[in-house]
Amino acid sequence: MRVAVGVQYDGAGFQGWQAQRPGMRTVQIVLEQALARVADHPVRLACAGRTDAGVHGVGQVAHFDATAVRSARSWVLGGNAHLPPDLSLSWARDVPDDFHARFSALARRYRYLILNQPHRSALWRGRAAWCYRPLDAERMHEAGQALVGEHDFSAFRAAACQARHPVRTIHELTVRRRGDGLVLEVEANAFLHHMVRNIAGVLMAIGAGDRPVEWVREVLDQRDRTRAGVTAPAEGLYLLVVRYPVRFGLPAAIAAVPEFGS
Repeated sequence: MRVAVGVQYDGAGFQGWQAQRPGMRTVQIVLEQALARVADHPVRLACAGRTDAGVHGVGQVAHFDATAVRSARSWVLGGNAHLPPDLSLSWARDVPDDFHARFSALARRYRYLILNQPHRSALWRGRAAWCYRPLDAERMHEAGQALVGEHDFSAFRAAACQARHPVRTIHELTVRRRGDGLVLEVEANAFLHHMVRNIAGVLMAIGAGDRPVEWVREVLDQRDRTRAGVTAPAEGLYLLVVRYPVRFGLPAAIAAVPEFGS
């Protein structure tokens, strides 16, 4: 039996999703240990997007194979009973054997939160990037439209990115101001390592007036990561939702996520 689960986590306390060297606290390791107790046998998880240390999961999706027969309710309640407060399951569904959390996904949507005020905030620590310089959300939104569509995003991938090719398709990119902060949302068929954070870094430089709106197109065309500016901090990034073909019957709604007031 193959089971898909919806996963939420506060990334501040994890060294990313993927199991790495022994002793590192990762989402994958902690979640596998909890689900193994419910299944009464070891389980191995595959996820839709391997988020980095400090990145939050709102609508992360993973799957595992189990010989144990459990109801969806039992997977969720049983799993949550063995999980720490900063990690939880929101749903579970039986899926066919051809389902894969990563390869069956049609699109992923991320949100990046930027607290934009002169002083830092204790309450938003670890949950939003902070920029004390005024940012122009309209300029950032305008600049971001050059990235919509299918492009070679070599300039926006990390040096350690292991993707086989840099071509991705961004379906939508928006930047809007909400009170004392800015909300960047981007949806694409898939993302490269650090791609959203590198996009955020470029757009913040434009929003602060350091670069012209046209700089995005220059960076994109040059395909050179060294010319693309800084990588924005991880704590502002949230994996919102992963979209799948309707035949799998998985929830498509975006769960509640922190956002600045109007």
